[in-house]
Amino acid sequence: MSWIDELWYAPKWFHWPIIIIFLPLTLLFWLLSATRRELFKLGIKQSIDIPVPIIVVGNISVGGNGKTPLVVHLAKILKQQGFYPGVLSRGYGGTGIRYPFSVNELSSAKQVGDEPVLMFQHINCPLVVDPQRPRGAMELLSKHQCDVIICDDGLQHYALKRDIEISVMDGHRRCGTKLLLPSGPLREGVWRNQSVDFVVVNGGRVNKNEFVMTLEPESLVNIKDPQRRLNFSNINQAVSALAGIGNPQRFFSLLEKLQVKIKQAISFVDHHAFSQNDIPQGMVIMTEKDAVKCVEFAHDNCWYLPVRANLSAEFDAQLLQKVKQVTQTKNKFINKEKHNGV
Repeated sequence: MSWIDELWYAPKWFHWPIIIIFLPLTLLFWLLSATRRELFKLGIKQSIDIPVPIIVVGNISVGGNGKTPLVVHLAKILKQQGFYPGVLSRGYGGTGIRYPFSVNELSSAKQVGDEPVLMFQHINCPLVVDPQRPRGAMELLSKHQCDVIICDDGLQHYALKRDIEISVMDGHRRCGTKLLLPSGPLREGVWRNQSVDFVVVNGGRVNKNEFVMTLEPESLVNIKDPQRRLNFSNINQAVSALAGIGNPQRFFSLLEKLQVKIKQAISFVDHHAFSQNDIPQGMVIMTEKDAVKCVEFAHDNCWYLPVRANLSAEFDAQLLQKVKQVTQTKNKFINKEKHNGV
């Protein structure tokens, strides 16, 4: 656990003076974020409404909570129900492209970011990268004719109106000190989870009115040759585990739970730009999110662990019901405008 994780999620007595020193900055952060929310609420800052359902998947805390597997899960169940969803991503870490950009088979993590490449490999629907979410949403609507849009990591981005909000939480770390940045890990206060449509908890403790999500591991995939698969029972050596995600310890703990012997656990900051020097010799296991950035220089004994989000049938049913309700409401409004000649 890094020192900042200890400060936010498991503070000891000697951490509290640091937290107190940060409190003036926390107050400033609260003031700025509250003012920004109020400006959108009053209409001083414009929030764009899109004529199809907008599902926002985000979190009130910083760090990886499991949003990407959930977005993939949502896209799949919506397609199964006859919708044509599109995914909108910020594309953090991507450079050298013009926005809005439609991700394709040739897109690299260097261009569009690691998460869009990972999601695109798992969903059979359009994925657009654009830091200006209203513009990206309109691209999915006009160019790809999507009838529902899933916005990845957009809970605090109020420039795009949303119809359904899903907050994802790490069930083990929860909200830590329950303080806003930088004294704590929160982007918005704990109260924010009371206003969303769904709270999805990734493992750990689940409270009333929350839905549990588990990440089910699949067999290992070779980075250089994705056709090669490896079962955990066939691993007969200690491995190096690499993770450049929001909560690397979650990945290391998962490998240990799968009875993988780890000789060294190497963690990097989230969205780390990997190089060949970061990869040790011998057998290496990393997250799929990190693997998409290492294809060009990984050696033959580098593997990644894919995971699949598993949620209850009750969650899926409630989510689909809300999407259908929003679709009907928006269609009625559009038809009324057409009838009135607007």
